[in-house]
Amino acid sequence: MEYYTFKKGKFAGIDNVVVSATGYTGAGGFEIYFDNEHAEKIWDAIFTAGEPFGIKPIGLGARDTLRLEMGFCLYGNDINDTTSPLEAGLGWVTKFTKDFVNSDALQAQKQQGVTKKLVGFEMIDRGIPRHDYEIVDADGNNIGTVTSGTQSPSLQKAIGMGYVKNEFAKEGSEIFISIRDNKVKAKVVKPPFSK
Repeated sequence: MEYYTFKKGKFAGIDNVVVSATGYTGAGGFEIYFDNEHAEKIWDAIFTAGEPFGIKPIGLGARDTLRLEMGFCLYGNDINDTTSPLEAGLGWVTKFTKDFVNSDALQAQKQQGVTKKLVGFEMIDRGIPRHDYEIVDADGNNIGTVTSGTQSPSLQKAIGMGYVKNEFAKEGSEIFISIRDNKVKAKVVKPPFSK
């Protein structure tokens, strides 16, 4: 299946199952939609079929780490009703060819420019950035907020995303994450973190 397509049909002997190629880990994957009463049968069928491949149930924490390593935004963390797709670097999904909710305001923001941008960053000094930690400059002045952060097991370093003032958004910029009242050095990098 091509990415961002779906098909509806029979899956594990169950009719009307939707299989969607919209996995949100950056490693491909699928989502499966079905009526609740079929959950156990479908779960068992998937794990039986995947047993020769070493399939394991992995939770949302792993999914969140994988999506962050790819620089994918998570609603409620990196984007919400107070941020715009232009600030989040998602202008490519914002088409002004027809009217949509808030299109006038977004069009004006596009013309005027944004005042903050969502950036990726890697920690230089030891520390793990967490949601809502303050991002500061070398003098300790607030320049933004961490939206997502973790210790990446595959990259062996701490990474994060957050909104910063435009002048700190350039790749290579030195920023600091305020962790327990300490300025912990980081640098702005271009996602995805995992190449």
